[in-house]
This record gives sequence, C-alpha cells and structure tokens, in this order.
Amino acid sequence: MDDDTADVAIGERLQAIRERTGKSRPVVAGLVGRSAEWLKAVEKGRRQPPRLDMLVRLAEVLGVRDLAELTGETGLAMGLQRRSGHPAVAGIREAIEGVDLTASSPSVDPAELHNRTAQAWRTWHTSSTPRASAGALLPQLIRDGRRTARVLSGQQRRSAFAALAGSYALAEQVLAWVADSALLWLAADRCMECAQQSDDPETLAAAAWVLGNVWRSTGREEDAWQLLTDASRLLESRLADGTDEVRALWGAAQLHAAITAARLGREGDALRALDQAAAMTIRLPRGYSHPWTLFGKANATMTGISVHVDLSQSGHALDYASQGDLDGVPSLDRRTRLWLEIARGYAQRKDPMGTLHVLQRGLAISEESMRCHPIARGLTDDLVVHGGKLVEREARALAASLGMTV
Repeated sequence: MDDDTADVAIGERLQAIRERTGKSRPVVAGLVGRSAEWLKAVEKGRRQPPRLDMLVRLAEVLGVRDLAELTGETGLAMGLQRRSGHPAVAGIREAIEGVDLTASSPSVDPAELHNRTAQAWRTWHTSSTPRASAGALLPQLIRDGRRTARVLSGQQRRSAFAALAGSYALAEQVLAWVADSALLWLAADRCMECAQQSDDPETLAAAAWVLGNVWRSTGREEDAWQLLTDASRLLESRLADGTDEVRALWGAAQLHAAITAARLGREGDALRALDQAAAMTIRLPRGYSHPWTLFGKANATMTGISVHVDLSQSGHALDYASQGDLDGVPSLDRRTRLWLEIARGYAQRKDPMGTLHVLQRGLAISEESMRCHPIARGLTDDLVVHGGKLVEREARALAASLGMTV
C-alpha cells in the first residue's frame, strides 16, 4: 500500500473505487441489500465501516480482487479464499476441485446423464430448500459426468460434455451467495469449457448465461454485456426454424442484458432488451419456461421488476409487479427472489410496512433462499435499525428467522 493512501478511511476508499468503476450509489447499495443513504453515510464516515461479510460483498459488487483495496490491511485477504454459507458447498467444492488422474470406474450412458441433470434442475426449481436438495445430487452427478466425458469419444463424448455443462450450470446457481467467488468462478468456467467441448450452439448460449451471471455479480458488467450479445448473435440464425429452447435462450440473453445494462445505468439499452424479451415470450407456447433459465412470460415480468429497481424507478417496478402473475414463476427460489426485488422497490419508496410485508411473503416461500441472500439480510437489518416502532418487533422476528443477530 502506498504511503499516501495508507491512512485513507474505508469509506473514502469505497467511494473512490465506486466512482472509478462508474457505479452509482443506488445500484451498489441495492446489490448488497442496503439503501443509498446507508452507503453515503459509510462513504462519508458517518457510520462505522461495514462488517467483514459486508465488505466482502461490496468488494464483489465493485470487482475488487484484493480486500486490501478497501481496507488498507494487507492481511485481511487471507482466509477469504474458501467460504461456505451452506452445508451443500463442501460436497460440491470437493467434486469440482477434485482431480482424478486415472479413470478406473465405468462410464455412464450420456442419455442417463442428461436425464439426471434435468431431474436435478427440476429439484432445484421445485424444492423449498433448493440448495440442500440440489446440492445433495450434484457431487456425484459432476463426478460421473467428468469420468464419462473423459473415457468416451465422438458424438457420445460431446453429448456427455453437454450434460456436464448442465451440472456445472446448476452448481453455479446453488453456490451463488453462499460460496467464495473463486469457487463460483471455477464452476462457471468449467460450464463454459464443457459447452465448448460439446460444440453445441444451444449449450454454448446457456453457458454464456451462466458465466455472464458470475461476471455481472463480480464487477465485470461490460464483459457480461458483450458475452450475452455474442450469445444472442450465435442463436439469431436459428430463431425462425429452431426449437422453443433456442428462442427461450435468446430471450434469456435479452433479460440478462437488460439487468446488466440497468446496473451500468444504461436505461435505454435496458428497456430495449426488456421489450425484445417480452416480444419473444409471445412466440413460445403458453406456460412454457426454459429448464435452466426459466425464460417465459412470468420470468420476463420478474426481470422487469429487477431492472426498474436497479434504475431506481420503484414506481415502475411496483406497476410491473401488479400486472404480472407472481405465482406463475415456476421456481420457488426465483419466486422468493421476486419478492425480494419487490421489497427493494418498497424500500426505495421508504415504506417500511410494505418492505416488511413483502419480505415475510418471501420467507413463507423459501426460508432457505431468504437466509442465503444478502439482500434479504440487508433489508431486514435496515428495518430493525431504521424502520421505526411500528415494524421493529416484526422486523426482529424476521431477523431471527433469517439467523441474524441484531
């Protein structure tokens, strides 16, 4: 650390990095589940520096690779390399990081791998404890997929790689918010590597959706935007005569681009991508949703809420919510996330009663998902501290349900 920056406060460092990366206070604060006023108070030194877990989250949002950039303490980066916020992480980590120098066990038929992968995704979407349920299936599925792709050849090998890409894609979903960035990056990178080995455009586009999620969440929004733009182009020639899955993947890329553009503050790009995705939902069968991305009409509505919240347009976000079928999102984890986005909208409007009620709705759908998401914990903490007497008692009960000490 340079001598002239050694005594700079954490808040000042945070503001300097945020401004250098071109991110607004509302966007950064929203991504960690806090208000813009809270972030401003931290930056200006009116609040104590955040706790270590919040510093790690801020670092991820800002794309900071070394926590010392925020803290000025070179020793703090040690010990942050392996993080587990859920029991499922350990088994998935072992399967992903494991190295087999020999392939002594028999392989699995690629068709069976595809069936098991599809079942694991269905489990993820339908379970009220998605990380525990899908996490129990993934370790062996990843091991079997790696071994099979290694020993087969030709089209069977490419098919095995496509199935394995699906397993790594699901691992990224399970690990998000509960594992360290290094493991999340490894899962996404392995997903893309397998997609490239499969030589299948649809698998490649789906892997771009996965890798783009990780890039966006770790401060590489521009890279994520370009990756999803490339994925859209890859599929465009197949839209007219392709399957519903091709059209859904193209639509999912537009939704991904919309969120990414919103977090970059590019309102026009965000709304244009939303409109393109909405137009694509009309070309899909009624009630259709993609098995990985869940692209469909309900998911497009959900993304519209997120985009308008990220653009600090809470009124438009709540209008979106009132017009959509919120129970039509065919995933309990995603449905919980939807209520979290709506809660962010109420929080932007400084409506603690509305925020509390919506958070309670999310908790009723999946307590596990709420416990694992930093936005839920951040909004709840703000309610306890700043929500006022009318909500304090229920907010404290909510905090206890989320495993928080307040």
